[in-house]
Amino acid sequence: MSLKSKNKPTGNRVELEIAIDRAAFEKAVADAYRKNVVKMNIPGFRKGKAPRAIVEKMYGKGVFYDDAINALLPDAYEAALEEAEETPVGRPEFEVLSVEEEVVVKASFPVKPEVTVRDYKGIPVDRTVSPATEEEVNAEIERVRNRNSRTVDITDRPAQNGDIAVIDYEGFADGKAFEGGKGEKYNLTLGSGQFIPGFEEQIVGHNPGDAFDVTVTFPADYHASDLAGKEAVFKTVLHEIKFNELPALDDDFAKDVSEFNTFDEYKADVLAKIAERHEKEADADVEEKLIEALIERLEADIPEAMFENETEQQLRDYDNRLRAQGLDLGTYLKYTGMDLDKMREQFRPRAEKQVKTRLALEKIAELEGLQAEEADIEAEYQKIADMYGLEIEKVKEQLTPDMLTEDVKVGKAVDFVKANAVITDKAPEEAPKETKEEK
Repeated sequence: MSLKSKNKPTGNRVELEIAIDRAAFEKAVADAYRKNVVKMNIPGFRKGKAPRAIVEKMYGKGVFYDDAINALLPDAYEAALEEAEETPVGRPEFEVLSVEEEVVVKASFPVKPEVTVRDYKGIPVDRTVSPATEEEVNAEIERVRNRNSRTVDITDRPAQNGDIAVIDYEGFADGKAFEGGKGEKYNLTLGSGQFIPGFEEQIVGHNPGDAFDVTVTFPADYHASDLAGKEAVFKTVLHEIKFNELPALDDDFAKDVSEFNTFDEYKADVLAKIAERHEKEADADVEEKLIEALIERLEADIPEAMFENETEQQLRDYDNRLRAQGLDLGTYLKYTGMDLDKMREQFRPRAEKQVKTRLALEKIAELEGLQAEEADIEAEYQKIADMYGLEIEKVKEQLTPDMLTEDVKVGKAVDFVKANAVITDKAPEEAPKETKEEK
């Protein structure tokens, strides 16, 4: 088996003519005859006993050719690809050109397109870093404060807003209990707006052990149409009242939640970390803008197969993430009422962007001679190990250096484009203030 010729009719498609060894073909035809004759009914012969010449005379000389070619084609195709130094990006299409004097098959398949990236050096881009605000600092400290709160039982006063009421309840409309209207030992934070308007307010003022009715009216647009706009009575029992007691914002709090000895030091550190986060967000925004600019500067006739393959890969990745959470794609589709075609539509724009980005960056890496050094590969191994919480040796067992080389070069291309961009730091524009009427 050998490669007869290689042709590139377009920038993203290759055609190979593959010659199949005659002796190998004849053997494959004989094997196909032995495999299929047992299923053939030939008049005058017991099933499976008709000579090959008789079968070919009755069904045609080429009756076994397709099976023979299909048996030989995988190895012949792989050998031709290696000889032609081509890597398909989609399924091949085969056409048998001749089988009489010489067995020749044409394989046609999509490949990565010829790529041009215009003016990728000196791309102008604005970088905007939002300052860390007092509101952000206070909000972050409050989140930490809530995580370090302790729940205490309230026994010396009635329930009030902000308390956690532990209740049993059962709802009735038109004198009948309705589905979904019952709960036991439910923890309801009063004033949170979790329940129907008016419900939580009627628990305020009650004490543990009280049994009482809560009368409310369902909203007109309530999702259950049989209850929308109706009055309902909830038979309610208040078992307990609890309260989340927040720690004081003092030096002891700082010592408990950080490595600092004073609250002022802790607060300054929170401010610095928020500012650092804003810097990283600004850098990520710059990178995103540069990627968009590269896509605009990309010229390539990209085969549809590349977009389809990336879309399917993203679907598989999403399925894996769902499985890590105890779900799977099939269950997710059932819950959301979607189908695979609809999900493909949703993933398609992201897949197109990913393919175009990759092609542009690979071309830049090629033009600039960017290489993956041994230290780069090692750093990439460590990055993956840290990301998934694995030992680096375990990662190396799964991924060879060759599998990481292109990713490293693409990463260097991103850094190159960023280093050569014209980045202008700008202060964030003040958001337009709402008028009284708009508010």
